[in-house]
This record gives sequence, C-alpha cells and structure tokens, in this order.
Amino acid sequence: MVSNHLFDSNSFDAHERVISVFDEKSGLKAIIALHSTRLGPAAGGTRMYPYATAEDAFRDVLRLSRGMSYKNAMAGLPLGGGKAVIIGDPKTDKSEAALRAFGRAVNELAGRYYTAEDMNISVHDIETIAQETAYVAGRENSPAPSGDPSPVTARGIYLGIKTCLQQKFGSDDLAGRKIAVLGIGKVGGALARHLAAEGAELIIADTNLDVLAQMKHETGARVSTIGGIFDEECDVFSPNAVGGILDDMTVERIKAPIIAGGANNQLSVTAIGQRIHDRGILYAPDYVINGGGIINVYAEIRVLQGKAESYDKDWVEKKLQKMNANLAHVLARAEDEGRPTHDVADEEARAIIAGTSALVV
Repeated sequence: MVSNHLFDSNSFDAHERVISVFDEKSGLKAIIALHSTRLGPAAGGTRMYPYATAEDAFRDVLRLSRGMSYKNAMAGLPLGGGKAVIIGDPKTDKSEAALRAFGRAVNELAGRYYTAEDMNISVHDIETIAQETAYVAGRENSPAPSGDPSPVTARGIYLGIKTCLQQKFGSDDLAGRKIAVLGIGKVGGALARHLAAEGAELIIADTNLDVLAQMKHETGARVSTIGGIFDEECDVFSPNAVGGILDDMTVERIKAPIIAGGANNQLSVTAIGQRIHDRGILYAPDYVINGGGIINVYAEIRVLQGKAESYDKDWVEKKLQKMNANLAHVLARAEDEGRPTHDVADEEARAIIAGTSALVV
C-alpha cells in the first residue's frame, strides 16, 4: 500500500523489517515494524487507531518503532525496537477474531518481536492475542504477570519531572509547583496522582469529561481545555496524550520553563526540538522519560526467556532509578554543550545501539 515510498520515507531510518498484515475473515489491517534487533528482540506495544490513511499509519508505526529502539537503549534493556499498529476504530472494529489474527502474525516472527499494551489495547486484549502467541507481555495470566505497564510508566515520568525541576531550579520539591497535565488517561491520571500527593498544583485537560471530573475531585486540580492548556502559566507542561503535540504553533504558546511528559513522539518534526531549546525551555526527551512501561514489560519477558525466575518489583525500581539517572545525564550534558536535549539523547541512544557508548546502562 505504501511500498513505493518505503525506503524513501524520512521515517524509514533503516528499519530491518516492516510487515503489512491483512486477514480477510476478521477484517484485520495492521502494520508491524521492527526498527532494530541489534541489542535483542524488538519490543514495543500495539496500538489501535482509526488512521485516516494507510500512509498515516505507516508513518506512525515507523516513528514509534524507532522511538522504541532509542527508549529500550536508554532504559538499559537488552531489547531492540519494534511497534505495531492496528488500523481501525477500537469502538467498532475491535474483535476477538481480529486480535487473534494479529497474534498469529506476531507468532510468525518467531520471537523477533514481543508486543504489549498501547493506545486502545487493554490487558484483556493482550490476553486474547496471547491465545495465538507466546511473544506477548504485559499480561495478568502468565508465568510472571507484570500486568498493565501504565502505572510504572507514570512513576518514571514522575521521577523525571523531579529531575527536570532539579536541573532547572536546583530543587526537586513539587510542593506549590504548577503543573499542566494534558491527557488524563491511564498514564496521565496515575502521574497526576503522584504529583498531587507531593503538593503540586495541577491544571488538567482531556477530552473525557468524566475523567476530568473524577481527577478534579481526587486532587483538587483546575480543569482547562484541550486548546487552552497551552496558554496556562505553569512550571511544567506535561503532554501525556497523542504524539506530535509540539509544533510551530503550540511551542510558541507554552509558558512553562519545562516540558516533560509521557506521550510518544511529542515533537511534530525534529526541528521543533531546536526551537524549544532556543526558547530556553528544558525538554525531557519523551523516550528517555517514559520508558517505565517497557522496563516493566521486560521484567516479564526476562522470565519467559529463562533469565529470571519471577517478576521482580525491586529490579523494576532499580531500572527506573537508572533510567532517571540517564535522563539527568542527558540534561546536564545538553546544558554543558549548549545543545538541544533531544539531539544529545538521540546521539547517546545511537551510541548504545552501536556499542560505542561510554554511558553505563
């Protein structure tokens, strides 16, 4: 469907394998992208989204897959990067037959790719996929169930926000800090609770009004709008919804000295990272701060691979702390060299994958 443009795409970036999947009986349309398996089997979640065109889905999965290569490298995991997207409306097109067909497609890769939850794919959906393949994690019913990775992702972002505050202001104290959280889903909601528990003043926005009302009740947050939250005066702007949220227009409107959140592929184009830097805003590269979920997933995978006897919560926490230390390294190096943080992070991640990094992961 997009094969004529595959190798010329700016997002291709030397992907090892890109597979289109179609199952006529169930109507499944999916793309699986393996960016790199140099460090280990590719790993990354599966998302379901009603992409307007196949080209949009193709571009998204390639960017997400490459991001997983960098994320897994910076998290110090022996995993490569991969991602999958299922094209369709999760409210009307998701079915057991389609999920199982997808599971069979994953199984055909024979362990080169492990999948897990992502946008609009739940733990229940993962259990359905697991009926057809063993190469799936983030489960509740497995030899080493790690469950929903979202809470661990949120904890990693919480730690990262404190690291950014330390870098920018010389203190990681959250009390009284105004933090604008865009997206109060599983990750953004858990993050908001972490922040509120330490006295942060929250400004929240989401398309789900019920979720907003509940979070306002729980934390005392002030509700803003999806469009208006970019104009809020705050200490931290935290995007935790869809990717590409930082573009020419939104970056000019942001009034926070820090951007740190869990959304993947936050920069609409790479050049936006330079603009953020030029404005004096400290940006936490998304794949460095939001790797908690894949750390949690790998705690399950390592058992399936025979590298551990059981899911180890303490191991996960140690990895989170190390990931946060790597974020601190990126931020400090970027400041010392006067460079955008995303540029330094990309350089570090590529060096880890190539085996030439001095960074201990």
